[in-house]
Amino acid sequence: MSVLAIVGSIVVVLAALLHVYIFVLESVRWMQPSTWRVFGVRDRAQAETLRPMAYNQGFYNLFLAIGALAGVWLHWTDLPRAGLALALFSTACMAAAAVVLTTTGPGYVRPALIQGTLPLIGFVLLLLA
Repeated sequence: MSVLAIVGSIVVVLAALLHVYIFVLESVRWMQPSTWRVFGVRDRAQAETLRPMAYNQGFYNLFLAIGALAGVWLHWTDLPRAGLALALFSTACMAAAAVVLTTTGPGYVRPALIQGTLPLIGFVLLLLA
């Protein structure tokens, strides 16, 4: 395998780990004030209102992370082409979700960059490998 494939795989794993962290914040730790600060939630009432959406969104992030990790695993084991396809699909979805996030307002550009940069870099590196 090429250096690009190795580096791309590492970046995809990092993107997946970031999305697992986002899952933990949104679906496990949502009702903690430290999490509210991350997402700009004002108070418990707002957190309660947003809780179902955050819970659901967290699982989307988890599923994308699982797809990316499974893709990298398969890419380096028995099914390299299928693994590559799965890793590319998962990272493309992560990056696309970040683009969509930017359309919700100017205050979401920074979170979108945090959410979408690693998947985009991983996607490009794997594509070029």
